[in-house]
Amino acid sequence: MTGTAIPRLVIAAPSSGAGKTTVATGLMAAFAEAGLTVSPHKVGPDYIDPGYHSLATGRPGRNLDAYLCGPERIAPLFLHGAAGADLAVVEGVMGLFDGASGMGELSSTAQVAKLLRAPVVLVVDASSQSRSVAALVHGFASWDPEVRLAGVILNKVGSERHEALLREAMDSSGVPVLGALRRTQQARTPSRHLGLVPVAERRAEAVESVRELAARVREGCDLEALLALARGVPALPDAPWDPAAEAGPRTGGDRPRIAVAGGAAFTFSYAEHAELLTAAGAEVVPFDPLHDEQLPPGTRGLVIGGGFPEVYAPELSANAPLRAAVAALASGGAPVSAECAGLLYLSRSIDGRPMCGVLPADARMTERLTLGYREAVALSDNALAAAGTRVRGHEFHRTALEPGAGAAPAWGMTHPERRVEGFVSGGVHASYLHVHWAAEPALARRLVASAAAGFR
Repeated sequence: MTGTAIPRLVIAAPSSGAGKTTVATGLMAAFAEAGLTVSPHKVGPDYIDPGYHSLATGRPGRNLDAYLCGPERIAPLFLHGAAGADLAVVEGVMGLFDGASGMGELSSTAQVAKLLRAPVVLVVDASSQSRSVAALVHGFASWDPEVRLAGVILNKVGSERHEALLREAMDSSGVPVLGALRRTQQARTPSRHLGLVPVAERRAEAVESVRELAARVREGCDLEALLALARGVPALPDAPWDPAAEAGPRTGGDRPRIAVAGGAAFTFSYAEHAELLTAAGAEVVPFDPLHDEQLPPGTRGLVIGGGFPEVYAPELSANAPLRAAVAALASGGAPVSAECAGLLYLSRSIDGRPMCGVLPADARMTERLTLGYREAVALSDNALAAAGTRVRGHEFHRTALEPGAGAAPAWGMTHPERRVEGFVSGGVHASYLHVHWAAEPALARRLVASAAAGFR
C-alpha cells in the first residue's frame, strides 16, 4: 500500500525539559479517550517514554531514529507502526534541531518531521518570559523553511494574566497558539539516573499520571484545531516496513522457541525486534527474570535487552533457579543476545550480588553517565552477527563492567572512538551496545537460524 495519508503531528520543543513528554502523552491519551485509534511514536533511541505512550494509547510505542535505522526507513517504519490508526502523535527528542553530535540534522526531530511531511507543534516553557516567547518562536519558525512549524503550546503558564500577555505577544508571530497549560504539581512522573521510571515499575501510578495528563491537555489545548492540523497532511509515497519481507524466506518448518526477557527489570526493547524474530521463524515467548524460576519450556534461544538490573539486583540474585537455568542454556551453546542490562545479568555479579555467571566479569554502579551514538563492526562470526557486520548503536548506562571485553569481543567500536567491547563466547553475544534490528534484519535471521540449527 502506498500513498498513505495517516493524520499526524510532531510534538517538539526548543530544548529538553520544556514539557514534550507531558504534552505528547497527554494528547495521545486525550484523543484515545475520545475514541480515536492513536499511534504513538518517539524520535530517537529512548525506551522509557514509549512505555507511557503505549499506556496512553493501548498500542506499542515505536521509535523513529534516523541515525540507528537510516533516514530512508523512517517513513516506512512510521507507516508500519501507524497502520490502522486515526491519528499518529510523534514526540520529538531534545530541541527541535538537535541531532547526532557533529552530524548536522541527522536524527533530529526536524529531520524526522521533514521525512514524515508532518506539521510541528512547538511546546514552549513560558515560565520565565512573556513577549520574548514570540521572538523565540519566530526564530524556530524561520530557521529551516522545510520544517512547518504550525502551532505552539505554551507550557508552565503562571496565571490568566501571564497567559494573556503570552497570547498578545504571539499574535504578531504568525504562529497560532493551540494550547496553554498551567504550572501544576500534578501528573508528574518520577525519574532517576537514566530518566523517567518505566511504566512497568509503577503501573498503577502511571495509569493515574496518564489520566491526569489527558485531563490537563483537554482543558488547556484546542483538540479540534490540533486534529484538523493533523488531518491536513499529504500522503506519504513510501511502502510500510514489512518484517516478513525484511526477514526473508524461512528455511524448513522448525520454529525454535526464543525467550525474551521482560518485566520491571528489562523494559528496554524495540517492538520491531519481536516482529522480526517471529517473521524469521521463531516462536517468541516472554518471561520475567524477577518472578519466573524457569525459562519457558523448550527454550532454544534467549534475548535479554536493556533495563535496570542494578535497581533489582537483590531480587534477580535471589532468583537462583532462573540464574542456573540461564547459565545452563548458555553453556549448552544456545544463542543468547544480551544488550546492556542483559550483559550485566549474564555477568558474575552486580555490586557484589551474584548473577548468572555466564561471563567472566563483574558490574558496578558508577557516577559516570555513558551516553551516545556509536558505530561498530562485528569482529568474529557469532550467533548474532557475521564477522564484518557493521552496525550503528547507542550506549546509555551508569554502570561499568570489569573487564569491559572478553577474549573474543562482541564489537570493535569505530566511531566516535576506537576500542573493543563486549563478549562472544559459544552462542553468547553480550554488549552494552543497543542496536535497532530494523536496520540490520540479518541479526534476527541469524539468531533464529542458530537456535534452529543447534537444538533440533
